Amino acid sequence: MEAEAEARLLLQEAQESIEAARSYRRELEQRLRGLQQAREQIRESATLTRDVLEQHFNDLKGTLKKLLDERLMSLLQEVDAIEQESIKPLDECQKLIEHGVSTADDLLRDGESAVNGDVGQQNEKLCSFTKKALHIQLDSLPEVPSLVDVPCLSAQLDDCLLTILKNQIFRHGTVASRPPVQLEEFVEKPGGILVRWCKVDDDFIPQDYRLQYRKSTASHFEDVYVGSETEFIVLHIDPNVDYQFRVCARGDGRQEWSPWSVPQCGRTTLVPHEWTTGLEGYSLSSRRNIALRNDSQSCGVLYSKAPTYFCGQTLTFRIETVGQPDRRDSLGVCVEQQNGYDSLQRDKAVCISTNGAVFVNGKEMTNQLPAVTSGSTVTFDMEVVHLGPSSNEGGNFKLRVTISSNNREVVFDWVLDQCCGSLYFGCSFSYPGWKVLVF
Repeated sequence: MEAEAEARLLLQEAQESIEAARSYRRELEQRLRGLQQAREQIRESATLTRDVLEQHFNDLKGTLKKLLDERLMSLLQEVDAIEQESIKPLDECQKLIEHGVSTADDLLRDGESAVNGDVGQQNEKLCSFTKKALHIQLDSLPEVPSLVDVPCLSAQLDDCLLTILKNQIFRHGTVASRPPVQLEEFVEKPGGILVRWCKVDDDFIPQDYRLQYRKSTASHFEDVYVGSETEFIVLHIDPNVDYQFRVCARGDGRQEWSPWSVPQCGRTTLVPHEWTTGLEGYSLSSRRNIALRNDSQSCGVLYSKAPTYFCGQTLTFRIETVGQPDRRDSLGVCVEQQNGYDSLQRDKAVCISTNGAVFVNGKEMTNQLPAVTSGSTVTFDMEVVHLGPSSNEGGNFKLRVTISSNNREVVFDWVLDQCCGSLYFGCSFSYPGWKVLVF
């Protein structure tokens, strides 16, 4: 018996060791895959960086050559202009002098002919020559500028430009091994993803962040947010589809963006919130997540298409535009759709009016929130705090409700007589012009 027990014990210990070895091997294989991914990331990012650097510097060389050629052409044109402008008066002076030389040659010939001519005609020729010489004004000579009075062109080239360019080029560009910001968390939202990121470089002082995303099947990223916040809800996300995200930052006082973070995948499994179609008093966007109170005289509550709000989630209404407020206006959630009401200020519903009043099961609370305005965001958060047998005091289902608006919030318990796994949301506005986005 003791031998059998010892054998069973040894077998059990051997099986445990085998399982431990298998687990150890799985962990090692997982780490090998991690090393392979890290190696691939280094090589791929190095290849991409080389391509970017070569393309940038080739573009820079082309641009510099173009700029230098343009400057050279401008200076050569300036030389041509100065040369032509300076030569023109000299050419005019030369024409005057050449004309004077020609006139003097003619006068010399006439004088020599008069002096050497026949004695009978000599007096007449001498008299004619003398008169001609007097008209020519032989003492009038054109002024020729001295060399110091005419332009002497030269090129003034600052040799320090090469030094400045050299210093700037040697400092131009850096190679970063790690970006200063990285993606931190993805939170599923109905038809959207809340993306959070954080700074990982303590010495980096960010001024703005830039978030991009793309479907995993797309080739190009798109800007979805630029600002100073470190989180953003990306809407219009298709459920159960992988999206890639990346973020970068711009340092304080800088113009250029930092390197991109490591791209990461996120997805949501939650279907987007949608308003019900067909209610005459409201016009809906193509995605049915924006409702506009139109000019129709029809009045009533616009409900969600389905009970898509679940406890533990945050339901958000964002007021895009406002109309004339009315105390019967409402934004909120309810257990069920009930036609025939013009507001959610009724039983089995909690809501906020546009004036900030909060209603629970049709009764106005003492606490009040600020009135909603254009750009206001109203959020509803709920969690189950009591689920038990019915009592004489009322329902057996209690929800802790938090309604927030304009940096204020009210918290209360909402008692129901039935368990609600999901809730409808709705809105009602008495006057046109109100536009609300739900997500």
